[in-house]
Amino acid sequence: MIGAIEDFRGALLAWFDVHARSLPWRDDVSPYRTWVSEIMLQQTQAATVIPYYRRFIARFPTVQALARAPIDDVLKLWEGLGYYRRAHHLHRAARIIVERHGGRVPQDESALLALPGVGRYTAGAIRSIAFGQPAPVMDGNVKRILARLDDLTESIDLRETEKRLWARAAELLPANRPGDFNQAMMELGATICQPAAPRCDVCPVADFCLARARGVQTQRPVRTPKQRIPHYHVAAGVVWHATDPDRFLIAQRPVGGMLGGLWEFPGGKQEPGEALPQTLARELQEELAIQVAVGDKFTQVKHAFTHFRITLHAFHARHLAGEPRCIGVDDWRWVTLADVDSFAFARTDRAIIAALRNESSPRFS
Repeated sequence: MIGAIEDFRGALLAWFDVHARSLPWRDDVSPYRTWVSEIMLQQTQAATVIPYYRRFIARFPTVQALARAPIDDVLKLWEGLGYYRRAHHLHRAARIIVERHGGRVPQDESALLALPGVGRYTAGAIRSIAFGQPAPVMDGNVKRILARLDDLTESIDLRETEKRLWARAAELLPANRPGDFNQAMMELGATICQPAAPRCDVCPVADFCLARARGVQTQRPVRTPKQRIPHYHVAAGVVWHATDPDRFLIAQRPVGGMLGGLWEFPGGKQEPGEALPQTLARELQEELAIQVAVGDKFTQVKHAFTHFRITLHAFHARHLAGEPRCIGVDDWRWVTLADVDSFAFARTDRAIIAALRNESSPRFS
């Protein structure tokens, strides 16, 4: 890094004072609001988080209100934001904070790290932003900036490189205004020092950047090549009631699993050699102990998760036999289209609901 650390800090903070975005969690800072926003911002852009954050704080203005709420209410407010484990972690952590910390978000690092969903980065953000403690942070934005500042040729995915980056972040962090400095680093990465096309011409710390000086800023950071992301085909069923043509079956996913606690149109992953209707019939038998007649496919939805992608194929089906049982699900309900807005669904299942509402042909033939 070219130049003095003090000059770097001064240039970055002066830029932040002028160009910091107005974000709701910055307008009214508290340990609770900082914690909620940082959990929501994990792997999610600020523009996406803003409306969810506002609704969440309006509904749960205090940690006590969040701790008292049923998890279904929390998931419903989280619906569409993704990475639903974060919502479970917030809810569990709120109850721990009320039970063990008198309803106050702790400022001690070890106490923060003991909360579900709080890692070193989130603990550092809460400590520095909400409590003014000199704790460094390390998210994707900060990693990218530091890799360019020091022109790191090693992959930032390696454990040794990460240790080096944490040490560098701690070295740069000022004792005065640590929260503003950390936010300035993240702001710089989000708006200026972007991954594919860094805006070096307007960067307030461009003169300190070794990668820019050497003309390799677009080649930094170095990443370990990713493995091929697997793709799966999944069959889901809108299972219509045998005697009530307006009602269909929804199931609640196990709380401890992926998308835990959300409701869905039941089904599962296609096995080798299976036709999709066979997949659906098998999964409904295994998860709910019911037999169905599988009808037409009426929509499909493609979706990318962190480590895999799916194509979800939705079929109409008619319930033939078997009272639904909670074998591979936590709960089940017979509902109408008018009922579904009361339940929290993943984005893929919301797409199925939209397709159902747009259908003009018979539901099952």
